[in-house]
Amino acid sequence: MKRNYKILIVIVALSATLFAFNVNQKSKVDPEKDKLLLELLQYVINQFHYSSKEIDDNFSKAVYKDYLKTIDADKKFFLQSDITEFSKYETQIDDQIKNKDLTFFNLTYSRLQQRMEESKSYYIAILAKPFDYFADENLNVNNDDVPYSSTITEVKDKWRKQIKLSTLASLVEKQKIAEDKKNGVIPEPELSEDGTLKKLTAKEVSASDSKTKSFAQLEIETRESSRKGWDDYYKFMKDIERDDYFSIFINAIAEQFDPHTSYLAADDKEKFDVSMSGKFFGIGARLQKKNDYTEITELISGGPAWKAKELEAGDVILKVAQGAKAPEDVVGMRINDVVKRIKGPKGTEVRLTVKKATDGTVKIIKIIRDEVEIEETYAKSAIVMKDGKKFGVINLPKFYIDFENKENRDAAKDVALEVERLKQQGVQGIAIDLRDNGGGSLRTVVDIAGLFIKDGPVVQVKTVGKKQEVLSDTDSKIQWDGPLVLMINNFSASASEILAAAIQDYKRGIVIGSKQSYGKGTVQNVVDLNQLVRNSALGDLGAMKTTTQKFYRIDGGSTQLKGVSSDVVMPDKYAHIEVGERDMDNAMEWDKIEQANFSQVPKTAGFDTAIASSKARIEKSAQFKLIDENAKLLSIRKDETVYSLNYNKFKIEEDKLNAEIKKYKVISEYKNKLLFSSLPNELALFGKDADLKLKRQRWHEDMAKDAYIEEAVNVLADLQPKGVVKTKLPYKNKKGKLVGQL
Repeated sequence: MKRNYKILIVIVALSATLFAFNVNQKSKVDPEKDKLLLELLQYVINQFHYSSKEIDDNFSKAVYKDYLKTIDADKKFFLQSDITEFSKYETQIDDQIKNKDLTFFNLTYSRLQQRMEESKSYYIAILAKPFDYFADENLNVNNDDVPYSSTITEVKDKWRKQIKLSTLASLVEKQKIAEDKKNGVIPEPELSEDGTLKKLTAKEVSASDSKTKSFAQLEIETRESSRKGWDDYYKFMKDIERDDYFSIFINAIAEQFDPHTSYLAADDKEKFDVSMSGKFFGIGARLQKKNDYTEITELISGGPAWKAKELEAGDVILKVAQGAKAPEDVVGMRINDVVKRIKGPKGTEVRLTVKKATDGTVKIIKIIRDEVEIEETYAKSAIVMKDGKKFGVINLPKFYIDFENKENRDAAKDVALEVERLKQQGVQGIAIDLRDNGGGSLRTVVDIAGLFIKDGPVVQVKTVGKKQEVLSDTDSKIQWDGPLVLMINNFSASASEILAAAIQDYKRGIVIGSKQSYGKGTVQNVVDLNQLVRNSALGDLGAMKTTTQKFYRIDGGSTQLKGVSSDVVMPDKYAHIEVGERDMDNAMEWDKIEQANFSQVPKTAGFDTAIASSKARIEKSAQFKLIDENAKLLSIRKDETVYSLNYNKFKIEEDKLNAEIKKYKVISEYKNKLLFSSLPNELALFGKDADLKLKRQRWHEDMAKDAYIEEAVNVLADLQPKGVVKTKLPYKNKKGKLVGQL
């Protein structure tokens, strides 16, 4: 459970003083690059980390444990004899880091490759014949409690049990579907390609019921499906290169300092940058690997490929050419390498040789690369009607910013624009949805808080050896002074917590959601390792993301570990499970500093009454009661790690589980009585952009089933609106230099 909930937060590039590491230009072999990365990691940690720790034998033991757990999590590759051989390095990794010695890594990497190669035959032999589904045996899936296998025979038996469990689960599910058909239960409709429900005709239902497959037939189908799954697994593993494993090793070292310090290889750094800004230069297509082929799964709305209308989902890319240059065959190529060849500078041409999904013909398609915006990154808003009153909902997925061009859109500018649009529609309250928002730009969160207060401190930031810095909203304008609700959950982290904490400390709005937010109270900066090296011929070295600061609420308390506690707590499925920073290894401690100088704003009329009324509604709500019951069940289920591999016993447990699932299925079938609609600016785009229209329809449908959104609107309705302050567009960002990213 420790690593399952890890949230990676993107952060701004650090303008650091260059450090001239000398590198032999003739050296192009990977070991030299690996040694350099070990040196750079130590330098960056020593120079910039908020709370560095001693690299000693205890540090070595922790790296040893985490690294082996990562590369062989299920203990299905290494033998106990391997671990015994590795163990002599358990307290030597610290010395090897300092001496840039790769002995431990090289040994474990080569042994892993050997064991993985040996294992390729295991699943084929295991799935070649039926399992004995009536043998009375169990499997413990908690690998912390399971020892490494002593012999190859034991390893094969572990594989057999693991494959048997997954195959048994699939078989029971297939049998349940077959029984439903036999009993005349009509299958649930599937989703069509456009996202709508596909209705089954009477003929289709009749055909599906006409033949009921036997247990033996289902068993054969299940094993065949499992074999194909393992074939795909090994094709995927084939694409993982030595550099990828060394990145895992480097991160096992980096994460000992805190959960958010990590190494970003070149590809990962690029992904972080795209995630942060929500844009990149390319053709605007999402790809996936299918066997040795690269298939287009989706065209990004508004992108060059979408505009050209020649590519479509399902097309297979065979070759890629840069303009008029000779095409390069990409069949069998790693998908990351295919993506690199398709992306490129704005205005350049890429030529794709594709096999069309519609008729199988091969065609060369020319596309001019351009800037592509990932619409899902950005803030969006909707009108919601309740009892004849109009309210606004703003969904903010992250606190994005384009650090390369400050004039481009960012979260603060977009939220200000959405607020203004909602005001023009005459809304009486606004709810900002920060659920699952993992953070982002520190600068944008300060600016967004400034939209709702006159002026004053928003967050305090502390660097080691320095007095805390107070980051404030200095613009006295208020974009919105009406009723305000902020929605958070267990995965609202970092910048989301700063905004929620500031709104809560000022008593400017009501925070509703999970018992507490994620609890990440640290600031990271990204150091471009290429800028620290002189005369390197080793290629792109990537970057180090390192924790440089901690941030604090304006009341002096840290959000680290504790997060932000909701004014109104709403049950959710993680209510009885430890989720968040407090569940992470090596997390920093909670502490407190002096309070900033600020004054709470006058509460919106009905503020305390609205909180009390909301709590009373939740207490009486059958939906929230059911959600809480389900959360307790999930808490119990997560601790169940031993599964029976006997068909009869397994089916009894599955039937029991299915009965429970059926009881709680009504949670997802819930419908509130709210009506959602897009704002005029989006309605005007729908005629040109059917994809955008469909995405908004899906969003509105999801909100119409959301009890949390419903309660947010109920709280807004209980708050009595005051007059609003009108401002002119475009909204201008506050002045002042704010660096750092959360």
